[in-house]
Amino acid sequence: MAYGETPSQTVGPYFAYGLTAGQYGYDFTDMVTTTVAGQDAKGEHIRITGAVFDGENNRVNDAMIEIWQADADGVYSEKPIDVADTGFRGLGRCGTGTDANNRFWFDTVKPGVIEDATAPFVNVIVFMRGMLVHAFTRFYFDDEAELNAKDAVLQSVPAERRNSLVAKRIQTPTGIEYQIDIHMQGDAETVFFDV
Repeated sequence: MAYGETPSQTVGPYFAYGLTAGQYGYDFTDMVTTTVAGQDAKGEHIRITGAVFDGENNRVNDAMIEIWQADADGVYSEKPIDVADTGFRGLGRCGTGTDANNRFWFDTVKPGVIEDATAPFVNVIVFMRGMLVHAFTRFYFDDEAELNAKDAVLQSVPAERRNSLVAKRIQTPTGIEYQIDIHMQGDAETVFFDV
């Protein structure tokens, strides 16, 4: 008897339906959204935006990006009560399929430096079609060049590839935005980590 693939063996439609349901118009309550930090959260409020590109440099319309970050003081949120008290969740998810340009975006605060690092960063997980195992990377910030130059993880990446991890700060009419794209393959491939 032959069995079909289980949900853990394929990305399928499961992440859109189960993990970003509200974004895709399903009548479910999302535990995690694109809002990582509410208006009351302490720190510099920013938006992180970008797109995911495949090996042929085409935008991917069915990827899901998940981020996890420290708050403005460099502390990770550990309990649901933290969200109610501080307005900071620390976790966000965004599918690329509902934006006309297949982008992802997160409304958050710029993270502080965590205890065992020297530069602020955001942890990133990429889920998408054809990937049975998700990919891990980080986003750093281009206006933190001095701290980035001391960060052990960033400095462990070959110099010519470090820019694939650094988001560009842009002043927009709606506020500060950091832009970074994720390239899954090719000459501009983003650095991914084996964790």
